Amino acid sequence: MTHPLFHFRPSLLDALRTYNRQRLITDVGAGITVCVVALPLAMAFAIASGLKPEAGLFTAIIAGFLISALGGSRVQIGGPAGAFIVIVYGILERYGLANLIIATALSGVLLFAMGLMRLGTLIRFIPVAVVIGFTNGIAVLIMLSQIKDFLGLPVNNMPAGFVDMLQALLAAAPQASMATVLVSLASLSLIVGWQRMSGLLAERGVARWMRNVPGSIVALVLATVAVKALDLPVATIGSKFGGIPAALPHFQWPAFSWDSAQHLVMPTLTLALLGAIESLLCARIADGLIGDRHDPNQELMAQGVANFVTPFFGGMPATGTIARTVTNVKSGATSPIAGMVHAVTLLVVVLVAAPLANDVPLAALAAILMFVAWNMGEWKAFAHLSQFRLPYRATLLAVFVLTVVVDLTVAVEVGIFAAGLTFIYRIANLTRLEEVRAQDQANLAEHAPAVRAWRLYGALFFGAVQLLETIEDAMPPATPLKTVVLDMKNVIYMDSSGAEALLDFALLCGKKNVHLVVCGLIHQPRDIALRSGLLALLSPKLAVDVAQGLELAVSLLQTDAQTSVAPA
Repeated sequence: MTHPLFHFRPSLLDALRTYNRQRLITDVGAGITVCVVALPLAMAFAIASGLKPEAGLFTAIIAGFLISALGGSRVQIGGPAGAFIVIVYGILERYGLANLIIATALSGVLLFAMGLMRLGTLIRFIPVAVVIGFTNGIAVLIMLSQIKDFLGLPVNNMPAGFVDMLQALLAAAPQASMATVLVSLASLSLIVGWQRMSGLLAERGVARWMRNVPGSIVALVLATVAVKALDLPVATIGSKFGGIPAALPHFQWPAFSWDSAQHLVMPTLTLALLGAIESLLCARIADGLIGDRHDPNQELMAQGVANFVTPFFGGMPATGTIARTVTNVKSGATSPIAGMVHAVTLLVVVLVAAPLANDVPLAALAAILMFVAWNMGEWKAFAHLSQFRLPYRATLLAVFVLTVVVDLTVAVEVGIFAAGLTFIYRIANLTRLEEVRAQDQANLAEHAPAVRAWRLYGALFFGAVQLLETIEDAMPPATPLKTVVLDMKNVIYMDSSGAEALLDFALLCGKKNVHLVVCGLIHQPRDIALRSGLLALLSPKLAVDVAQGLELAVSLLQTDAQTSVAPA
């Protein structure tokens, strides 16, 4: 659907124009492979978020299908993501399930509106220090939240706050279950070992099939068999949640309460912002892997539709997922059909094999999430902090600490604010004013000091308007200065504050009987000068370049001289 004000064109439509049987076979294989990876992760993300395991499965099925079918990327896989765990858990604890559904649906509306207004490219302007800071912070919180199931601690309701979470874990630490710890450590060791071993063997041309079998699914199967066969006292999905229903998700309408819903503004904004960042970062990574370019606005609209629909069918927030997307690409996916096959395959697994999930130990799922969280963080960024300037280091560390200790929303707000101040400071420092030397211009040397010229470089904006004070200081009452030439050929940007400061400077020159000649106004600075009325004020004293400006200044001096000697 294409319209000047509404462009909605999923990449699926373009992919189907050249689709063939061979691509279908490849996409089906990739989709089934991704399903194997998504199955344990979907359940683990839901459980870690305080929801039942089927919430993650339903999200992977519904949102995964919609994001692939409607998205702007050919290979991105959507579904529940680790980045949402902390946010969802906090909303669930503070506001309840009904308000989580409302917040998720509203974030979907906001995401769709962002795509509709073509704001997809703006997400790229979020500084990398902010992204790394909150990503690493979320990874720490995910690992911290999994300690309970990793050690088998008897903590029924894990607090959402960092300090309260630590206190609850420390209080329950003496009651750790040895059987659970052994299952967790064995599962984590198997996942790490499988990944390294499959990589080494594949490099030597041996057992390349191991790369297509994720270590998480191997650990999950072996841990389930061991716990069942040895009858270990370890919590399972069946003992904790009563299993997974082997049925289609059904529509559920939340109990709406305005008293609680009015407090969901910040949670909704957080879900939408985090979903947008994660999905577009994932899509950019996918672009690099396949040599393509996604449509960020279409991707946001697809994310919006998925997040609006999914919560009403028992799901949770969804976004693009890097691990499953990379698996999809490496499995040979060529179109969104692969992501749709992954969702359909998951649905078949739920309908057919749901009872088998009853014996899956929570310790194995905790080990999988520990591994995912570790890979999610960019820990090398901390080691390389010394290579960057203080503002970058301060922003990254502040966002990281605030994400862990306070709240993700506050962390992102502070990070973007700090990055904005840093940017303003740097641009202001890059903007400079220098005086044109008399020996560089014949006209200037001949008529100095009555004529003086300055060149302005960079951007004349609210952070750099004080530069004009340098010229004002050269205009005391007893000065012989009669004409100021201001060369703005190298000014690439001027905001309303800069235009107002320049207008005030022109009026000051008029009061002191000093002519102001402005040279080289181009493009955006000329446009803002026109709209602010500055151009009309200066129009008789505008020049193309500094040479012409000096000629104009000399003519103004001569005119003043003739006027001063004219008879009364």
